[in-house]
Amino acid sequence: MWETYREKWHLYVQLMRLDRPIGIYLLLWPTLWALWLADKGFPDPDILLIFVAGVIVMRSAGCVINDFADRHIDAHVERTRERPLATGKLSAREALVLFVGLGLFALLLVVQLNRTTVLLSFVAILLAASYPFMKRFHSLPQVHLGAAFAWSVPMAYSAVTGQLPTLTGWLIFMATVLWTVAYDTMYALTDKKDDLKIGVKSTAILFGQSSRLIIGVLQLSTLLVLVAIGLLNTLSGFYYASLLLAAIFMSYQQYLLAQSEAKNGLRAFLNNNWVGLSIFLGIVLHFAYQ
Repeated sequence: MWETYREKWHLYVQLMRLDRPIGIYLLLWPTLWALWLADKGFPDPDILLIFVAGVIVMRSAGCVINDFADRHIDAHVERTRERPLATGKLSAREALVLFVGLGLFALLLVVQLNRTTVLLSFVAILLAASYPFMKRFHSLPQVHLGAAFAWSVPMAYSAVTGQLPTLTGWLIFMATVLWTVAYDTMYALTDKKDDLKIGVKSTAILFGQSSRLIIGVLQLSTLLVLVAIGLLNTLSGFYYASLLLAAIFMSYQQYLLAQSEAKNGLRAFLNNNWVGLSIFLGIVLHFAYQ
């Protein structure tokens, strides 16, 4: 009996992608940027804990609803054919129950914050729940994902200040959307061949032979918006050094894609964790030594 429970738990972990936490990190970094800049330093520990837990829960919920939406597609994609719903080891009903449970847990977290943040959280749930279905309707599902990931930014600002974001908050939102579209296009390059056969849409397909160039434009745009944030908030050299380091990582990603977009798309995607971490460290060091 315990073996059965252990196997089932392992399948749920796979479904929530807790064994592959890169998505948690990529969602977490912009959230932390926003919390530190909104509070101009280390945020309230309770708010920080709520947002870190919220990131883990909402990313997990997003993975569950994504696999539910793609349960008939994943079996035909080399990278995803062993997912629990694609293999039938977990049922669609089990996935929906888990998604609802995670959503309720996220709601329990957010109700501890102010009214504005609670209201904004409903937009976050709508974006997370609708994203997986967008690849069937238009060629920019990565933009939808960018908005879903970036929505933690206005929530962070409202949690800290009790109000909607300032210009800085919306600039962080913009930078997050641009960055997400760039790295998720890298991710989509890995599945491009299978996606074309199946008929689902992505920016990797839309951009075609210009994918690497457009990713580069998105990366440069992200950095320019982040520079604007630094100027607007008179951030110190620590911050600009972190942007330089982020630019180096982005250049490395371009190098990987130049070798092979299909083979190195996933490696380039994973490398973005270091971009987010670099920028976060620059913000932290600015406020620690200002």
